[in-house]
Amino acid sequence: MRIVTIGDLNDDALADYARLTDVVLRRTSEPAGGLYIAESSKVITRAIAAGHVPRSALMLEQWLPALAPLLLPFDIPVFVGPGELLEQLTGFNLHRGALASMHRPPLLPLDEVVADARRIVVLEDIVDHTNVGAIFRSVAALGANAVLITPRCADPLYRRSVRVSMGTVLQVPWTRLPDWPAGADLLHVLGFHLAALALSDTAVSLDVFAANPPEKIALVLGAEGDGLSQAALAAADTVVTIPMMHGVDSLNVASASAVALYSLRLDAAPSGAIAF
Repeated sequence: MRIVTIGDLNDDALADYARLTDVVLRRTSEPAGGLYIAESSKVITRAIAAGHVPRSALMLEQWLPALAPLLLPFDIPVFVGPGELLEQLTGFNLHRGALASMHRPPLLPLDEVVADARRIVVLEDIVDHTNVGAIFRSVAALGANAVLITPRCADPLYRRSVRVSMGTVLQVPWTRLPDWPAGADLLHVLGFHLAALALSDTAVSLDVFAANPPEKIALVLGAEGDGLSQAALAAADTVVTIPMMHGVDSLNVASASAVALYSLRLDAAPSGAIAF
């Protein structure tokens, strides 16, 4: 760890925080695999605990004593400066105290992500980063084992997703499916019962489905507004709906995920699953 007091905001070493958007960071060719931004001491701590490697860190001077022990093993620059200067650099108030530019870990293969899993979540084309982060938080809190995202789904390592998830995107096993809805066939081969959460005249009530659930369930959640595609509904083994009252027809997808995951929770985590 090398402490660097910020003097010149045009320093190329600060480019991760100043001139690159999250999309550009993800596509950065050096280092291979790209980068993501971890925001807040809690998220940085969880990222490093998950084995992710920082490239640099940026923080308010008063946060250095708390984070220095965590960053000490890494030969990286740790940029420090007053709040006004950091806000000028990043374009927003760094009220959580610290950022870290992290190397993206390689995506794990599907069979490794779902090994020993009994409850997983599939996100079909959910483009709102806040919803993605909130769903990951529900997955962690309610004991599901993994998340799979379709090719057009928002990036779980986008800064807002990581922040809303409280860093659980760094703990919950996840990967991106190579294709969808063809990926549903892979899940069937792996023994998962696909439960699509959607409004349908033929849907089964969540209460009924949860009363005698299959051993291995993949809960499929659809995009905001349009919901699940017709192809996803056709690939599902069961369409499940949450009973509503007072004329409300649906919940926000993140809220719906929490309700469904709570109803389908396991009494004990299976062997090899991650407990939170």
